[in-house]
Amino acid sequence: MSRFLLPAAALLTLALAACTPKTDEQEQAVAQSEERAQEAAQPAPAPPVTAATCDDSQAQWAIGKKPTEADIEQARKDSGAETVRALKPGQAVTMEFNASRLNLDLDDTGVVTAIRCG
Repeated sequence: MSRFLLPAAALLTLALAACTPKTDEQEQAVAQSEERAQEAAQPAPAPPVTAATCDDSQAQWAIGKKPTEADIEQARKDSGAETVRALKPGQAVTMEFNASRLNLDLDDTGVVTAIRCG
């Protein structure tokens, strides 16, 4: 009976040894896993800061006017905004906030009713 157990035990040992990863492979896998975890833990880069800001108080002179292209450009410059848009009633617009944009709200006749940044 021991004749059969010895070869079976040897085969089992060889089979287990073949399934066990080498120590170098284990260490490499652990090191790669740790690197990925450190990369994932890094904070996302901060969004770029724009130097231009908008001060709508400097363009309030346009309220009550039916602005020309020159008036709109002057309001943009006065407010320090990078961009300007004239918004008509019911006009579809994007709703994202943009601190460097001046918005001129117009009524049905094209007269400025409000000025705000964003």
